[in-house]
Amino acid sequence: FQALAACEEVSDVVLSDPGGASFSSARKVLGEKLAAVYENRDTMLNEAAPDMALVSMEALKAPPAIDAALEAGCHVFAEKPACVRAEDFEPLVIKAERRKRNLMLALANRVTPAVQEARRLIAAGRLGAIYGVEAHLVADQTRLKSKAYQGRWYARKARAGGGHLIWLGIHWLDLTMYLTGSDVVEVAGFAGNVGGQPIDVEDSAALSMRYANGSFGTLTSGYYLDRGYHSHIRIWGSGGWLEYTEWLGSRVAAPLRWQSTIEPKTDGVQEFKGPFEPRGYTPFVRECVRACAGLREAPISGRDGLRALKTIHRFYQASEQGKTLKV
Repeated sequence: FQALAACEEVSDVVLSDPGGASFSSARKVLGEKLAAVYENRDTMLNEAAPDMALVSMEALKAPPAIDAALEAGCHVFAEKPACVRAEDFEPLVIKAERRKRNLMLALANRVTPAVQEARRLIAAGRLGAIYGVEAHLVADQTRLKSKAYQGRWYARKARAGGGHLIWLGIHWLDLTMYLTGSDVVEVAGFAGNVGGQPIDVEDSAALSMRYANGSFGTLTSGYYLDRGYHSHIRIWGSGGWLEYTEWLGSRVAAPLRWQSTIEPKTDGVQEFKGPFEPRGYTPFVRECVRACAGLREAPISGRDGLRALKTIHRFYQASEQGKTLKV
């Protein structure tokens, strides 16, 4: 609601929520921008004919809602993970492509200025041939000890599809492929509940990956801290290295550092001097809205989202079977 309220490109919002539990909060945040509320989704789609649908639902229930929005001619912004199996998301991507609609999974870190600069540097060949990737995204374990959290849908694999990796680690997994321009083609590793809290999704995952460009990578994804996040991505190449660091409980002084033996007129470690903002959910929603209005390219494609989901679900299978599996 806050993101839609902040987007100047959004003139009106209509809301569908069976039971209407979110109606009051929507009115408070959106004000006059909230044009109508509905308890029935199909009625909303038929009567209001929105240009874009933002689907924010538990993973098990999301695919039918995404499908209905696409059938109604909407572009779709979907909260991740948007499915409990990648096989449920793939036909939605195909339908969106056939109808020439955007289907955009909410992987918001892509629009961060430092990420965009890192992608530009790698695409320009400043690191040379990519050799390896190391990433970790670690969040707090404190939330897992809450009875309220333990009772929510995202603590149940049948309703969420997975745990930390598909809820948070997916952001960094996507960035490793987005930055390097290379898909994960093989995956192996371990996933499980190392903390012992009464949830049936993983609180920890350790991935080993082989990318299409021949490089190798690792990803640590888990609930380990008491608060905050530890997160970074390091990429090494034949001509240098790059490190992107997100939040460590506070704003980092230099979210992007790199060193290149290829880049002309530079010596030593370079630091990103650009703006820290825009970053986060609201700017990503705005970019997606602008894409649906034909003002820019979409920041993520349906295939990009499917790629991340396929990689994660294939990893879950590899972990369960104790094998290395192709994605």
